[in-house]
Amino acid sequence: MPVFRLRRELVFPDPAQAEEGLLAVGGDLSLPRLLLAYGSGIFPWYGEEDPILWWSPETRAVLRPGQLHLSARTRRSLRRRPFEIRFDSAFEAVIAACATVPRPGQEGTWITPEMRAAYVDLHRAGHAHSVEAWREGELRGGLYGVALGGAFFGESMFSLEPEASRAALQALDARLAARGFTLIDGQLPHEGLAGYGFQAVPRAQFLQQLAEALRTQVPGGSWALDRDVNCH
Repeated sequence: MPVFRLRRELVFPDPAQAEEGLLAVGGDLSLPRLLLAYGSGIFPWYGEEDPILWWSPETRAVLRPGQLHLSARTRRSLRRRPFEIRFDSAFEAVIAACATVPRPGQEGTWITPEMRAAYVDLHRAGHAHSVEAWREGELRGGLYGVALGGAFFGESMFSLEPEASRAALQALDARLAARGFTLIDGQLPHEGLAGYGFQAVPRAQFLQQLAEALRTQVPGGSWALDRDVNCH
């Protein structure tokens, strides 16, 4: 099957036509195109020297909010040294840290300056959100992603001390469950996500779950109102 080349027209091919997950190349990272992509089960992912690549994997990592699994050790650690959790108070700092904080076994980043600028625009438009773990006034970990309807599409996380990113993930899971979200998308399945309870599902099943989530009515408003919460 071919890899489609996108032009100026705001359309995507059927995700089922993706070959080994890669669906299309080109286009742009404009707000309308990104929203169309996420609502269609497609996301951008590419390296610094690559053109924009659009993906719809054959298998997707998904979690229903409220079903996050954290080990007993992690839960005890978070109870002993709780973080201050804030939402949307430092989105640009979170995405910058996700792009620059080193990860074991990973060189470079796919969060290019172009990607960072595009997701900051999504954030300013109310579609991208950050969850932050703070200690003594310093940002120690967090994550960011995109929210559409009752779906949250996780993008990346970082941690500067043990359990900080897990504290942010725990807070995100609780927030989404409380507000009636039905789907957390972790994109590509891997062992780390499986440990949190994410399930690997075929693309067709994911698209069905996504369609249900997009029809779900959830409370609107700024996530920044949900701040200064202690994570237990």
